[in-house]
Order: sequence, then structure tokens, then C-alpha cells
Amino acid sequence: MKDIILSSDGYSFVYSVPDIVAENLKEYCIEFCDNWLPNSPDAKQYRQNGGLCYTESDFIDYLNKYIFPNEKSVMVKNLGWRELGNDLPEEYANCPNFNF
Repeated sequence: MKDIILSSDGYSFVYSVPDIVAENLKEYCIEFCDNWLPNSPDAKQYRQNGGLCYTESDFIDYLNKYIFPNEKSVMVKNLGWRELGNDLPEEYANCPNFNF
């Protein structure tokens, strides 16, 4: 498991995720946003009024329920309001990150 940082235009959160997710974070996030959310019957609750409504925790739920049910991702720390890449604590400065 490796640490990543996710946000949804707000607080930034450190999550521990399977290594392959951390190593390919952008691809997993884009698959979630561009394919699974608009097309999967399991994502119906995220489609509202012709748009999508979700946060980074929904991405983690997706990983845990549909992609890696035997290797659970967990939140490690709430970093608060951050500009990704500009003011991260040193211990997380090199973590892969994605803003939804």
C-alpha cells in the first residue's frame, strides 16, 4: 500500500491505496470519472440533474467495492485546505495526487 493525496476543490486527504493505484493514479481517476460514473448502473446515485456529483471519498468507495475489494484503501490524514503541490507537508510532498 502507498500513500496518495486526493481532493475535490477543497480539503486534501492522504489515502493509503494499493500500489498499482498509486503508480497509475491519473489513469484510475480518469477511468472512474470518464467511464464508470457516467456509464455504470452501479453509479446511478452520482448522476443528478444531467451532471455528476461526487467527491474523492466516492472514488475510494469505488476502489474498495468494485476494483480492489480484498485490498481496502483507507484515509490516513486530512491535510486541510491545500494548494496541491505548493504547500504540502514535507512527508507528503512526493505523493501522487489528483484533484477531482
